[in-house]
Amino acid sequence: MSDTGKPQVVLGVCGGIAAYKACELLRRLTESGHAVRVVPTEEALRFVGEPTWAALSGRPVATGVWDAVHEVPHVRIGQTADLVFVAPATANLLAKAAAGLADDLLTNTLLTARCPVVFAPAMHTEMWEHPATQANVATLRSRGAVVLDPAVGRLTGADTGRGRLPDPAELFEAARMVLRRGGRAPDLAGRRVVISAGGTREAIDPVRFIGNHSSGKQGYALARTAAARGAEVTLVAANVALPDPAGVRVVPVESALDLADAMEAERRGADAVVMSAAVADFRPAASAASKIKKDGSAPAPVELVENPDVLAGLVASRDREGLAQTVVGFAAETDDVLANGRAKLARKGCDLLVVNQVGGGRAFGTEDNQAVVLGPDGTAVEIPRGPKEDLADRVWDLVAERLPD
Repeated sequence: MSDTGKPQVVLGVCGGIAAYKACELLRRLTESGHAVRVVPTEEALRFVGEPTWAALSGRPVATGVWDAVHEVPHVRIGQTADLVFVAPATANLLAKAAAGLADDLLTNTLLTARCPVVFAPAMHTEMWEHPATQANVATLRSRGAVVLDPAVGRLTGADTGRGRLPDPAELFEAARMVLRRGGRAPDLAGRRVVISAGGTREAIDPVRFIGNHSSGKQGYALARTAAARGAEVTLVAANVALPDPAGVRVVPVESALDLADAMEAERRGADAVVMSAAVADFRPAASAASKIKKDGSAPAPVELVENPDVLAGLVASRDREGLAQTVVGFAAETDDVLANGRAKLARKGCDLLVVNQVGGGRAFGTEDNQAVVLGPDGTAVEIPRGPKEDLADRVWDLVAERLPD
């Protein structure tokens, strides 16, 4: 903490075109009560000048090891930080950090920091995919740093691909998720997790569908918290109108069959699979090719067929292949919550079942949630009402306990 009692964040900025996005990240950090010290590289100042960083942070900008030498900035800045967040992090900076070089103020800060360190890379796709960069990323992650995978999108010029700096709002959420852990190590580093979120839609015709009220907010909270804990995260999102979390690969789907196929494909090689999506139990036996019109007569009944049980199918695949994989399910109940939850846990065969009561303004679309996490051994862990990130973190605590060493 700084002498003002605010969390002390060091924002490192490297020389890439995405440096301008760090201005918005800085604004969000300062406006939410963080004391931010900006440490730009010399190359970063070619994109955004020192006055901009000073005006947005309200603090002098540290630009070199020879500035304010009596304060020993190359040591003190890192020592006093609660978080060092580098955005954008160039391929050059990642290489220097992995090798332990200290040829400017930012790399000196990285070596002296004893707090969580987050890198948000941004570069051309070929640079990100180069074996040298991937080796440097692996090295940094092995040392406890959180390296967020870049987003897919428009890059410099006409190029498009993976390498884009995530949206500043999502970078801010990533910083907030890491800070709320209070300096604890990223305990999911080296783990791959797959999460489903949102609600499936089953087409009646090109206009209408059978669906549910799930917003996907709980699944996205699970994805953000897992990324902040160092995991490689894939999020299978069913009809979710939320921005992609920073560092998370998002696979969009629509129907229950789409979701089942995507989860079956993505679960291979995963250490944990969390099914938080609300999946329709039934779908129309046939979907009309064009919009069904009113003609004055009674509407034809919609024949329904049962959708596959995605959660039970994931458990069956795991067991059939003998994988050491933790599978977590979610159950939304309106009444007899625990009884229905325990019956569902027995049917599904998963390792944990998160049961929450829905309806009456609870769970769906809200910012908070509460639940009971049931285990096959009869355990029941109550998670009190609070932000959905709290529930997500508690779920990952329970998952981490079950992951093999």
